[in-house]
Amino acid sequence: MGTARERILDAAEELIIAGHVPPALEAVAAAAGVSKGGLLYHFDKQSLLRALVTRAVHRFDERLTVAAAQGMMAAAWLRLSVPVPEESMVYRAIMSTMRLTTTGELDLPQEVGAAEQRWQQMLTAELGDPIRARLVRLVGDGLFLAALTGPPPTGDDVDELLRHLGLRTAAEQA
Repeated sequence: MGTARERILDAAEELIIAGHVPPALEAVAAAAGVSKGGLLYHFDKQSLLRALVTRAVHRFDERLTVAAAQGMMAAAWLRLSVPVPEESMVYRAIMSTMRLTTTGELDLPQEVGAAEQRWQQMLTAELGDPIRARLVRLVGDGLFLAALTGPPPTGDDVDELLRHLGLRTAAEQA
């Protein structure tokens, strides 16, 4: 079942995915099966949101690290930028949570900046050129926004971009 802290994070994630951004602490406590005092023992509103962002960064980081070890970091970056249908609500929730930074409700944890630097270094190591690595990162950012605001790019669209950028597709790796 996990620790109370994990249950709280899971509950908050589910509420955000359902469109409650930011989620009310009372709702998080109820969904996690803890009292509001139990929730506040672990998190205030700001630290709960930061913990959720940190958790998402760690999940993304794990996937990118595996891809980098296979020499497929750039392809993974672009693919992860386009959510598959079952992940689209999670991506929308991430975007909604990130919007809270503009209102001052959320200060991004330091892990976000550190992860961005690490991912840039991983891309640079794979591609051998920091400018090309930045280009791949920015193309991924554009794919992410395109997927959230309109019809998402298809897997074929991503493969076409990879080929145009001179990168291997997953099929070419096998």
